[in-house]
Amino acid sequence: MWKGRFQTETSNLVQRYGESVSFDWRLYPYDIQGSIAHATALEAAGILTKADLRAIKRGLQEIHAEIESGQFKFRVSLEDVHMNIEAALTEKIGPAGAKLHTARSRNDQVALDARLYCRAEVQAIHRRLLALMEALLICAENHADAVIPGYTHLQRGQPVLFAHHLLAYLEMLDRDRDRLRDCHRRINVMPLGSGALAGSTIVLDRKLVADQLGFAAISQNSMDAVSDRDFVAELLFVLALVGTHLSRLSEDVILWASAEFGFIELSDAHTTGSSLMPQKKNPDVAELTRGKTGRLYGNLLSLLTTLKGLPMTYNRDMQEDKEPLFDSIDTVKLALEVFAEMMAVARVRPDRAREAASDPFLLATDLADYLVVEGVPFRTAHEIVGKLTAYCLETGKDFPNLTDEEWRAHSEAFDPVAVRKVLKLENALKARKGTGAPAPANVTRQIGRWWRHIKNPPAL
Repeated sequence: MWKGRFQTETSNLVQRYGESVSFDWRLYPYDIQGSIAHATALEAAGILTKADLRAIKRGLQEIHAEIESGQFKFRVSLEDVHMNIEAALTEKIGPAGAKLHTARSRNDQVALDARLYCRAEVQAIHRRLLALMEALLICAENHADAVIPGYTHLQRGQPVLFAHHLLAYLEMLDRDRDRLRDCHRRINVMPLGSGALAGSTIVLDRKLVADQLGFAAISQNSMDAVSDRDFVAELLFVLALVGTHLSRLSEDVILWASAEFGFIELSDAHTTGSSLMPQKKNPDVAELTRGKTGRLYGNLLSLLTTLKGLPMTYNRDMQEDKEPLFDSIDTVKLALEVFAEMMAVARVRPDRAREAASDPFLLATDLADYLVVEGVPFRTAHEIVGKLTAYCLETGKDFPNLTDEEWRAHSEAFDPVAVRKVLKLENALKARKGTGAPAPANVTRQIGRWWRHIKNPPAL
């Protein structure tokens, strides 16, 4: 493609080192889509005849079909997907194919393809986030009455409904959807027409191209348009945060499925065994997801490191944006799919969950709140219940087993009859009725809200 300037063929080693077609071939549908739009603008500007445009469209459609069927042969000597398709087009239709690159550089071409690809993948990931949210809702609804301990510092804190715990992840995943929608807005900017860095003296109708490709905006600075990879970095950040949320959910699932917790049972279809220990049932899906999150972080850092020292405008370093992008997208899509499938059929073990949630010490804060209502300052109430807890640990008693005298010995504000009502798990849950708290009625309303939200999601 640059043979006019060079007298010697490119070294085979340099070709191998510089090629990107081994991974950027997957941009082919977007490259073809962009080329058809560009050809339409060239015809509107009088550069192509109507016959040229028809031939280009026909040729590109044939190439698309050949790639789809696996018949197309990509050549490393042509470096990337863009030159492979252009060369194949010219071989098919002759001079009209050689006109296609008029007023276009690979710099704005690859920027266009990357934006088209990211835009489509954001939509695909958005759908998968919705599917996982739905799976978590199904799991929550199927076990609406299950109670588990809530934890801080991985120590039992207060009782919560299992469904309330799962709904916390819907909040996280919904924020991920919001970030995707916001990211989509900055992706959806059309860079074609920026040329190598300074546009072209052959001026095409960029709005025509943008309208054909469904872009909401057109880039306003040609130098920024070809060198901008902010949208890739931003998408990688969003995917890394999706990974963070999936990793946190993975850790909960791993703990819950352990013999020590035993709160849930994962299906045989979503677990693996041991090559040595025949009794094992391992939560590999959750463990792999937790591990793959590190790749998502690494891909983001890799791109940021690549971009940080680049002068304006395009530099070949930018070729290094594709593999981290492709890997993160593939990783997140598969993780969301497999997690949705696993969680939709996960089964809570209500007996084990209830046993853990029945730990009387989980209601220590409720006792302090009771004292506050009776007029005791909170810090004093906190100290009283702390001493009461220490007393129970020393004597081997639980709160419900204390005598009336033992209650009053710790505080005259304790009414033993009223206190025993406070210590009933059902009463404790119902009392947590503030907005966002895990009272059963609240959780039921939240499940309904989430179903309505998922069935009518905001558009990208």
